Formats: sequence, structure tokens, C-alpha cells
Amino acid sequence: MNAAPRHVLLAGATGLTGQKLLGLLLADEGVAQVLAPTRHALPAHPKLSNPVGMVSHLIAQLHGQVDTVFCCLGTTIRQAGSREAFRMVDYDLPVSLGRHARALGASHYLVISALGADPASRLFYNRTKGELELALQKQEWPRLSIVRPSLLLGARHKPRMGEVLAAPFSRFLPGRWRGIEAGTVATAMWRLAQAPGNGLRIVESDELQQLGD
Repeated sequence: MNAAPRHVLLAGATGLTGQKLLGLLLADEGVAQVLAPTRHALPAHPKLSNPVGMVSHLIAQLHGQVDTVFCCLGTTIRQAGSREAFRMVDYDLPVSLGRHARALGASHYLVISALGADPASRLFYNRTKGELELALQKQEWPRLSIVRPSLLLGARHKPRMGEVLAAPFSRFLPGRWRGIEAGTVATAMWRLAQAPGNGLRIVESDELQQLGD
């Protein structure tokens, strides 16, 4: 049986899903500490360690005990400003996070990928997500959980126009294509972290919905 997460590293704590997940972690009596590097300071909490600065710089400086890692980092090409900047957030940072977390003793990595992730895809977004999944598998995690949500639903600080326009229609799509609330994804990820298991597990959006309900 796997030990329950006690010392957690969370990247992307200010994002749509990361905020929801942070609330779950801090409220859980079984969690001793949450290490959450962010660009802007988070509200203080007795269990929260919050290094502030450029996340790309903070990752290499992380220290302390970690057993479970959540990666909720993600952007869009439009928000990032270029393909290169997008790849930095959605590929380089999650891979670097995994490498440093392994050095800190973490044994379980949970990462948000995307529905349709495929390293052979002609779509740059899907291809990048697929390449990220492969890179993390090569890190040989004792346990790696890859979640592939469909369109994330919820109110962002900076709305993404594509999501705003697609959200009403996505609620009526079938199966794994149906839009999913960010809070549901956060709950599903936390339940995955607490459940026993080893090796690689890929969870599509429809299963995430079931886990998070």
C-alpha cells in the first residue's frame, strides 16, 4: 500500500486548476506541508511554503522533503506570445520540475496534459503535450499519473477568449469531449494521489469526471 501524500510540491498554484487543488491540500489534515513556487505571493497559511519569483528560476532552488508532485502549469500560444514561450511553460518547466522533484525524493508525479496529446500530432499544442508525456515517462517515476482533461471550465483571472466561446457548447459534447470543471479535475487529481497504485496511469476526461464527482 502506498503512503498517503504528506509533503507536496505544487506547481501552477495560481492557475485555474491549481488554485482549486491548493485549497484541497491545505484543508486536508493528512498533508503536513505544501511547497508552492509562484510568481506572486499567495495568502499565508501555516502549512504553505511559498517561494516567490520566476518559477523557471525557483524550480532549481527547491529544497526540503517532497513525496508527491502536482504540475498544473499551462498556457496558450496566444497568452505566451510565441511557440517558444508556450513550450517553455508546457514542456520545459514540467520536465525540469520532475527532474528536481525526483532529486528531492518524490515518488509520484501527477501532471495535467490534454485530451488528444500525441507526440506525432500535426497540431503543435497536442504534439507538445505528447512530447511532455514521453519525457516524463523517461524519468522513470515509480508512479506517474497523467491526466488529460477536455476543455477546462471555470472563471480565470485572465479569461481565454477561445475557452469563453467554446464553454457553452462543450457542456453538451459526448463522453470524454465534454467540458469539465477545473474543480472536478483538482478533486480527481487529489483522489488519484491518495489511492494506491504504481507505474504509469493515463486518465482521460470522462474518467476524471467520475473520479472528481
